[in-house]
Amino acid sequence: MTPATSSVAVMDAPASGATPGRARALWRVLKRKPLGLASAAVLSILVLTAIFADVLAPYDPLETQPEIRLAPPSRAHLFGTDDIGRDVFSRVIHGARISLWVGLLAVGLGTFAGMIIGLACGYWEGRLDLMLQRVMDAVQAIPGLMLALAIVSVLKPSTTNAMLAIAVVIIPGNSRIVRGAVLSAKQNRYVEAAQAIGCRQPRILVTHILPNVTAPILIIASIWLGNAILIEATLSFLGLGTQPPTPSWGLMLSSTGRAFMEQAPWLAIFPGLAISLAVLGFNLFGDTLRDAWDPKLRRQG
Repeated sequence: MTPATSSVAVMDAPASGATPGRARALWRVLKRKPLGLASAAVLSILVLTAIFADVLAPYDPLETQPEIRLAPPSRAHLFGTDDIGRDVFSRVIHGARISLWVGLLAVGLGTFAGMIIGLACGYWEGRLDLMLQRVMDAVQAIPGLMLALAIVSVLKPSTTNAMLAIAVVIIPGNSRIVRGAVLSAKQNRYVEAAQAIGCRQPRILVTHILPNVTAPILIIASIWLGNAILIEATLSFLGLGTQPPTPSWGLMLSSTGRAFMEQAPWLAIFPGLAISLAVLGFNLFGDTLRDAWDPKLRRQG
């Protein structure tokens, strides 16, 4: 083994053990911060609710019973019924599946695209960096919600198009964060050693740089999940996201929740609480990840 190869192996050792180390750091922060632990519990409940919605929902979310329309919360219907007799509790549970599905796919797509752009801009720089960053500037100059509204309006109101619009909103900010992390990571000696022994650029990017910029990627993705759920609810509220009769938290607020606000306030209260808890949970958990994985914050702690 040459000295250069040896130095690469030694330098890369921390990256190979980064996942267990980050897990331990996250667990320490969760034990120290009750809000972080509470957010993890809320998100666990949200995920389990979305996965087992068919089992947990006592009624079919699309089943109508006109004879019990606008029934208040009771033992038979925990969250009451809406204007055509559908069980609100069952619709809120199935709405978790829609919100989480849209949030995960939109954030996953937006994070992946932003990561690719950020890696390319940060590693190669030059004209490619200049051109792509000016495009990102143009996209980021438009407020996120306005951009999502414009994209869905041009396309067609649907859950899929809402997801694509949210992904486009996410890309510029993610690309900037990844670009900054790559610019910092590629100054390390193990990258110079890998270049010196003739490693190809794609291998350097994937093996030596990407593992060392995953922490900011995961942190910003976790925070964006809450924002994505909120944007999806807003688009559905405006009639540009999930379409009836599919249960969606934003759609429930827009249709029955707004129309029967005074007569049946539970139609707006329970979907609104679900949105608030989901967004708050993801935002608090994103802060917890940042506290656990940000080296500057760890040194201050």
